[in-house]
Amino acid sequence: MTHTELETHLTENYAALERYIKFRISDKDLADDLVQDICLTVLTHGESLRQPESFRPWLYRIARNRLNDVYRSPEREREIRTDRMDSFVSRRADAFVHHDAVSETLARLGDGDRRLLMLCYMSDITQKEAAEQLGIPLGTLKTRLTAAKKRFRERYPYTKEMERTTMKKRIFPEIMPEYTITQRPDAPFEVVHEAIIGWGIVPRLGEKCAWAAYDFPEKKLTETMHLEVTGRAEVHGIEGVEIKTVESGWNSSDNLVFAMEETERWFIAQLTDTHCRLLAESHIEDGVKKCYTFLDGASFLDNWGFGEDNCGFETHLRPHGWITKDGERVTVVPEPQVIDICGRFDVTIAGKMYDTICLMDVESYDTKVLTETYIDREGRIVLWRRFNRNDWGQKRIGQLWTERFPENEHLTVNGEIYVHWYDCIYDWILK
Repeated sequence: MTHTELETHLTENYAALERYIKFRISDKDLADDLVQDICLTVLTHGESLRQPESFRPWLYRIARNRLNDVYRSPEREREIRTDRMDSFVSRRADAFVHHDAVSETLARLGDGDRRLLMLCYMSDITQKEAAEQLGIPLGTLKTRLTAAKKRFRERYPYTKEMERTTMKKRIFPEIMPEYTITQRPDAPFEVVHEAIIGWGIVPRLGEKCAWAAYDFPEKKLTETMHLEVTGRAEVHGIEGVEIKTVESGWNSSDNLVFAMEETERWFIAQLTDTHCRLLAESHIEDGVKKCYTFLDGASFLDNWGFGEDNCGFETHLRPHGWITKDGERVTVVPEPQVIDICGRFDVTIAGKMYDTICLMDVESYDTKVLTETYIDREGRIVLWRRFNRNDWGQKRIGQLWTERFPENEHLTVNGEIYVHWYDCIYDWILK
């Protein structure tokens, strides 16, 4: 291949290569150096390639070999050559100007979809190996891959009209609105909060809502969720309502939770006088709509169930005294894995102040995860915040969270450190 052809292919694959490296290397400077080193190798040795279709597998073999070097010798002094990269770096601004409809369509997909498609179809590895690299079950990978392929087909070939349609769906700002949280000396109030914990919608006919997630410290929009109750439903003789959710991924470069763009899911949920619970979940996998109910045991309950016999979450919230919060210090009695109101707070966000109670969940719903839900007197969520215990996902990430995000807020719970990761805000506070 000629030098010009190499530059063309490298430009087409540059954004995906950068994501491939940065997904595995948390050190930004090292990741940038590795990307440039790989590009240098391509431009220096690629003229021996004869077939254009061999370029992508060859590129990713180089990338995997360079990553293996880093993994084998993480403490060695880096010897990354960048002296001959000027001719390529000058083209970085053109990295998204692709030369064919396939590349253009890939470039306009969400990060999660691009990552999956590149990993599963352009990196010469099996789906099982891809699942292991991403740290997710093989079944989860297949579900996400099916959805990614569907969205690629829907967008191929990419047009400007598709871009305008996508942009219209963004009702949230690109950057998280500034907010302050001030603890009040007043006693917490009791409140009826009927939303499904973790999803934020009340399972009642006519309800709908939308929320957005923002990663810290950048405070950039990474995910939006639109939810709507679509009608009455019954499962195993228990009546509830059906809820449709549409999840859309945006700009996360380090997305360990959100990984898809415009993925649909359905729930059946029930609201009683005292509790709110999920009864069934369904999604599309390999073109088949899969359905799971509370009678399916672990396949449902491990993900969507809560409480003894899946009784659900209490809707009448009142403080029990199990959790107290004093600044960054949190005390849980007797031990973590509990939900309770931990105080009363003024939350000022988007220019408005709200009198709220903080409902704190310490590892009761998710292992090694702490969440804060700030709820106003009407039972509406004003702000939702997530913290990870310092060793959450350490095997997959290779770092403690205090090392990964040292500038993010910390909470200490009974001596254990939890690090702030991302926040969610709801559409109603922006109106």
